[in-house]
Amino acid sequence: MARSERSRTALLDAAERLFAEGGIAQTSDRRIAEAAGNTNHSAVGYYFGGREGLLRTLLTRHITGLEPARREMSAASGSLLGDVRSLVVPATDALVELAEQAGEGRPTWRARFVRAALHDPQAAEILRGLGGEAPVAAQVVHSIVARLDHLPANIVRGRAALMTHIITSTCAENEERAARGATDPRWRATGDFLSDAITGMLLAPVSQGSRDLP
Repeated sequence: MARSERSRTALLDAAERLFAEGGIAQTSDRRIAEAAGNTNHSAVGYYFGGREGLLRTLLTRHITGLEPARREMSAASGSLLGDVRSLVVPATDALVELAEQAGEGRPTWRARFVRAALHDPQAAEILRGLGGEAPVAAQVVHSIVARLDHLPANIVRGRAALMTHIITSTCAENEERAARGATDPRWRATGDFLSDAITGMLLAPVSQGSRDLP
């Protein structure tokens, strides 16, 4: 790996960790550079053009990394559960891989960074604009929605939106507990649990009152 690429990767990894630990808006570009071991305190601007470019690169690295596994799983899916697993399992498997790369006893930060991004206005806006970077994920969501055409459209929209929050919050909480040394995150079991739970949520009966949701 070339020196410039190593510097970019070090900045990305440092930013992911600091954003996960302290929040995106609360973390300065200078602190990211220092944590990455870069003596140029303007390194984020130099390599990424600023905070927006850094966030875009981090988010793109995350969502595009899940696409190959999602493509393979979705091609073999023949059910709602299969579609849901195509969304969930690549995300939890990616956390398995990150944990293996970090080494035993060392924390990962990806799940907590994604949670922070969803709650940060700038990062969330960037993420919404990256749909073209994850066409397989979009196709899977479309397939899920099509399998729920017996339900009111507003209910389907609301439940589909919940999927992201359920996956993100559960993975972030597991990662947080593991970082404190409290539990083994058991990512593969978590992927199975989330897939089953989300499928059940999508197929749940619709109470009369919830039909009035916009």
